[in-house]
Amino acid sequence: MTQQGVRWTADQVLALAPDAASRKAGSKLGAAGPWSEAGSADEGTVWGLCKGSGSKPYQTVIDIADASGPAYKCSCPSRKFPCKHALGLLLLWAGGDGAVPPGQPPDWAEQWIKGRRQRAEEKRTAGPSGSESASADPEAARRRAERRAVRVTAGATELEQRLTDLLRGGLAGAEQAGYGLWEETAARMVDAQAPGLASRVRELGAIPASGPGWPVRLLEECALLHLLDQGWLRRERLPDGLADTVRSRIGLPASADGPPLRDRWLVLAQYDTADVKLTTRRIWLHGADSGRTALLLSYGAAGRAPELTLPVGLALEAELAAYPGAGQLRASLGEQFAPPAPASIRPPGLTPAEATVRYGEALRDDPWLDSVPVTLDRVIPTQDGDSWQLADADADTALPLTPAARARPGLWRLVALSGGVPVKVFGECGHRGFTPLTAWPQGAGEPVQLC
Repeated sequence: MTQQGVRWTADQVLALAPDAASRKAGSKLGAAGPWSEAGSADEGTVWGLCKGSGSKPYQTVIDIADASGPAYKCSCPSRKFPCKHALGLLLLWAGGDGAVPPGQPPDWAEQWIKGRRQRAEEKRTAGPSGSESASADPEAARRRAERRAVRVTAGATELEQRLTDLLRGGLAGAEQAGYGLWEETAARMVDAQAPGLASRVRELGAIPASGPGWPVRLLEECALLHLLDQGWLRRERLPDGLADTVRSRIGLPASADGPPLRDRWLVLAQYDTADVKLTTRRIWLHGADSGRTALLLSYGAAGRAPELTLPVGLALEAELAAYPGAGQLRASLGEQFAPPAPASIRPPGLTPAEATVRYGEALRDDPWLDSVPVTLDRVIPTQDGDSWQLADADADTALPLTPAARARPGLWRLVALSGGVPVKVFGECGHRGFTPLTAWPQGAGEPVQLC
């Protein structure tokens, strides 16, 4: 990617946009008109001056060679990262029509790049410090962990009693009590330092208002919550891997202490979910040599995009370390040996029938798992009444799409990409159906992001 002849696609650039408004505004700046003195360097720097409403143009510089994704600097007042000027400059560079020629960066761009890379090198050579110094006293850390375990046990015991009261009084009482009862219970779980339990309790509170069939869904979720409670209260009897999974689901912190796995990791999908406090970015990776699938999580404060950005279709050579827990796919990004670059790798695919079997097998290790990452091969999007499904082109089987997937614009991008012929689709397969995230056309072609 850092060589002049290699370019990203427009879709990969626009995938960096923090929101739809930035995507639209950045697209308008992806032409040569407002830009002057634009250039790029082999070490992965792109810069340019963009004419704005003021007398002085905005200075925009991008470090493309950063192994965790592009870094940006713009003199505009926008608080979005990347801003529309950075997106426009990247689109101009991605066009590869000579509008961003090779050259030597101006002083203002070179100073920022040099300072940024120097700080990154100092951080790398210094090694981790904050978390290690905080836990330098193992005895103090052990006592803190014991105190927290006591609080979580008290919270789990109280939650068991509340679930018992609910079932004894009948599920109809949940609808009459309203959301306030659940919010109070969730607050008690937060006080018990069990954020995972709190999150699941809040989900229970929304079920009575979720439409027809809510009692069945409420009973199912209560059963899973009861199972998680009992897993914590009996964690000493569980196998180590399942006990780690229970701790993770409860919300206890853990470190990625698995052995590092070096591979060329293809970015399968990237998407954000947000609430009033936090934006969570999920990035799915596929190891070209190991065949492993891994999940990277990155977080940003409400209203701000997370820092880690890896557009779909790029691959990076790096080490990943796994988090503990049976069947857990989350990993931590370790040392990176080259910046992300476009790749023609495609993950191997399964049939819809094999995908459902894989989800069932994963539930043995993690009963609270909503879905598993799956690549489907040779499937065709078809409509059956009001429902959509991905039908196996070679057998009489299909996977229904989740209600969330049917409501997204990405469904129509998938239908257009297929045109009635088989495609390869990566997504998440669970008890609610399949959510497509990325698709590849038959034969050669760039991946299309659907989320």
